[in-house]
Amino acid sequence: MPTSLTRPVAHEPYPLLPPVPTFAVTSTDWVHGAPIPDVHTNTDAGRNVSPQLTWSGFPEQTAGFAVNVFDPDAPGVAGWWHWTVLGLPPDVTSLDRDAGRPDGSGLPTGAFHLRGDDGVAGYVGAAPPPGDQVHRYYVAVHALDTDDLGLTPDTTSGAASCALVFHTVARAVLMGTYQR
Repeated sequence: MPTSLTRPVAHEPYPLLPPVPTFAVTSTDWVHGAPIPDVHTNTDAGRNVSPQLTWSGFPEQTAGFAVNVFDPDAPGVAGWWHWTVLGLPPDVTSLDRDAGRPDGSGLPTGAFHLRGDDGVAGYVGAAPPPGDQVHRYYVAVHALDTDDLGLTPDTTSGAASCALVFHTVARAVLMGTYQR
């Protein structure tokens, strides 16, 4: 194990993509820029409960949504995908708390989870290495120009993220932090 995890802070991920209009995403569980409550972590104190999310103000032409949670601060060069949901229809503007259950029972009909970097198809909470820098967890809701990206549950979250770049007409971002 390295003697130190000291390294530069990663860039915010979404300003690195082609610019798109923004809209609002809020949560009854997470406050933008604030520490994530333990229940939403994958730690001894946590339970891997996905946060409640509500979004509004997206473009009228939105044909569907995708939601993901990404940690750009994970050790390594590619960050860490914690959750990706595809197949959300345009009339779904919220996800209940714990919608990220791996059995998919918390998702609307037609929506599905992709496997994150932990190999789990569902929400996996924050779990930065003990003693590491503060990690930022970006929840992004992508308003899409299609209701079918042609992706399946076997698609990796990273590949889905690339596909989203070509179909996102607007994006809402909420960021929480966690450190152990």
